[in-house]
Amino acid sequence: MKILVINGPNLNMLGIREPEIYGHLTLSDIENNLRNFAKSFDNLELEFYQSNHEGDIVDKIQESYKKIDGIVINPAAYTHTSVAIADAIAAVDIPTVEVHISDINSREDFRKISYIAPKCISQIKGLGEKGYANAVTLLYKHLSK
Repeated sequence: MKILVINGPNLNMLGIREPEIYGHLTLSDIENNLRNFAKSFDNLELEFYQSNHEGDIVDKIQESYKKIDGIVINPAAYTHTSVAIADAIAAVDIPTVEVHISDINSREDFRKISYIAPKCISQIKGLGEKGYANAVTLLYKHLSK
């Protein structure tokens, strides 16, 4: 089973960017912790991708068609603006879980809107880095049915 973990714009700045909201871990720390977590599952392979560019994220999702079993995506700011990413998820029909480190519903009003969530099997928010592990677990169980 192969799960692609996609991180959107500015998540490459984790550990530097607003640590009071996003914590002190870097994206590399989160990826390494998730790799270690994934070892507890049979036959699970993770692939990681980060981009600050909407079209690149769309391309990566499209390239995943018939190659990836599930997607964990933190679309970051594109959550609230990208019909293109939502359409790409719908087009490939790969089970996807949306993740947010912070609780987007308790932040600015514009952050409460997600164009991505309706195309996903679940949305996990406000759990910090543990949200990624929860998303992988949820996808693994969903795909193992």
